[in-house]
Amino acid sequence: MTGTPTPRTDHPHDLVGIGIGPFNLSLAALAHGLRTRSTADGLTTAFYDQCPAFHWHAGLLIDGTTLQVPFLADLVTLADPASPWSFLGYLKDHDRLFPFYFAERFHIERAEYDAYCRWVSDRLPGLHFGHQVDAVRWNPEHSVFEVDFTRLDPQAGAESPGRARTRHIAVGIGTEPHVPQPLQPLVDAPGVPVIHSADYLEHRERLLAAGHITVIGSGQSGAEVFLDVLRARPAGAERVHWLARTEAFAPMEYSKLGLEHFTPDYVRYFHALPESVRDDLVPRQWQLHKGIGTGTIAAIHDELYRRTLHGGWPDAVLTPGVRVRTAGRVATTRVELHLEHLRQGVRSRLTTDAVVLATGYRERSLDRLLVGLDPYMRRDASGRPRIDEHFRLVMDPAVTGSVYVQNAERHTHGVGAPDLGLAAWRSATILNSLTGKDPYPLPARAAFTSFGLERGEAPGIPGQAPRLTPLEERL
Repeated sequence: MTGTPTPRTDHPHDLVGIGIGPFNLSLAALAHGLRTRSTADGLTTAFYDQCPAFHWHAGLLIDGTTLQVPFLADLVTLADPASPWSFLGYLKDHDRLFPFYFAERFHIERAEYDAYCRWVSDRLPGLHFGHQVDAVRWNPEHSVFEVDFTRLDPQAGAESPGRARTRHIAVGIGTEPHVPQPLQPLVDAPGVPVIHSADYLEHRERLLAAGHITVIGSGQSGAEVFLDVLRARPAGAERVHWLARTEAFAPMEYSKLGLEHFTPDYVRYFHALPESVRDDLVPRQWQLHKGIGTGTIAAIHDELYRRTLHGGWPDAVLTPGVRVRTAGRVATTRVELHLEHLRQGVRSRLTTDAVVLATGYRERSLDRLLVGLDPYMRRDASGRPRIDEHFRLVMDPAVTGSVYVQNAERHTHGVGAPDLGLAAWRSATILNSLTGKDPYPLPARAAFTSFGLERGEAPGIPGQAPRLTPLEERL
């Protein structure tokens, strides 16, 4: 927790943030920028997180792994390049600008991004770690939200309750590891290391000591874990399987025009589509955000190839197109996976000593946290919260405050919702909406691609259908 200027107890905050991951940290940094400008846009803010300190995917900070977005996708730069909370500001504070300049690295190591965010969180006022938010409700008498929290001791035990009052809320509670149903009974099995990739580094030594290891999942996390295991095992005695449901260990779409799906232009286009069209589109775009970086694929192939230089093949099996039907323990120290190849229809069994589930993440549901606001929330045909173009929950007009969400809007704003490259833009959009001004002017256009057609009528005489001239075939 850092020192923070707080309003008088009878004055509500302008904004309370729930959760301090990169997205709400970005929002806090840009909100702080308004205050330091000494303008009327200054906001009183407080952000709460139950964790004792900031950490970003601690279990996957494997040596050498990098972000999949350029360093310019830091917390602030794409909205305010002059902010003191930029990655370059972090480097300057550590006297590392020249080494970074000569390193010529556009994609920084993941551990360095985590260190940068911790640097911001250690210095930015108004961040309250070790505070668990328990409930949120609307107080119609005073036209404010009430946020009940519990301050936690260092052992995560309840220490003391508290309440914050605020005009607006930003929920950034992020995602949580997902374990497929057939594998869920294994996770808590004693004696057999079956862990999600989110906890990989914590269990790495135990995993590497296992006789045979199986990695399940074809995304970037699965690829990085497989590569790390491969490099740690002696040549010819790798004893590792890598399985995936997808048809191939496919690369992530990273062409320059493909990346324009992660621009404000595409977000606006996607948000304007009908709900059924959005729902149909998202699963089709998996390769935009669930594929593997081409550099990682190349590194895996290089490592496998290197192990053939003196003859023989590595004891590593890479098989896509496979689903795990069921799984169970064998005795107390092994796991048996029942497999099915989705194209062949062939079934098989695999006995292994350890499993890493690189099976991705899911958005945390807002329903438990915001149950007190449920009577006011408007929902779509699938029962999900409706979210407007400014990332606000659509609420009953009786609620005059706003609840903004970050990384909970894939169903309304598309595949860019969890992308770090849109963090600063989304935070600025929220602050522009919240202040009703334009403290962070944003670009009207950010992509060369024009997503969709402009709506409009062809010129003609009002009331008469336009006459079409047949196209002539020219030789």
